[in-house]
Amino acid sequence: MGSPVVHFEVMGTDAGRLVNFYTGVFGWSVKHGPDAGDPLEYRMIATGEGEMPEGGIGRSPAGRGVVTFYIDVDNLETSLAAVESAGGSTVSGPTQVGPEVYVAMFADPEGNVVGLVEQ
Repeated sequence: MGSPVVHFEVMGTDAGRLVNFYTGVFGWSVKHGPDAGDPLEYRMIATGEGEMPEGGIGRSPAGRGVVTFYIDVDNLETSLAAVESAGGSTVSGPTQVGPEVYVAMFADPEGNVVGLVEQ
């Protein structure tokens, strides 16, 4: 089996406007968030039922719109080495984001930034 997409993020300058857009147009729902004082105004989003990937919508620290998807992998270091061997580059190394959940970011050969998740 391949490495499935397990998460996505839609970030922009107006998180509330993005939430209203995606929930209104596509029927997505807010699962929770944002936490009080969260500068990213980050909300977890459900897109449907079943095995659909969940995502997040929030304020972009880059000050512009950014869409990122995250791929589930067995080992971040091994995957980043494969990315670099194939012409991509590491953007950020492994970072713990939850209990036993780590993420890393890479750029593909065209400069698209993609996330990796190890759980």
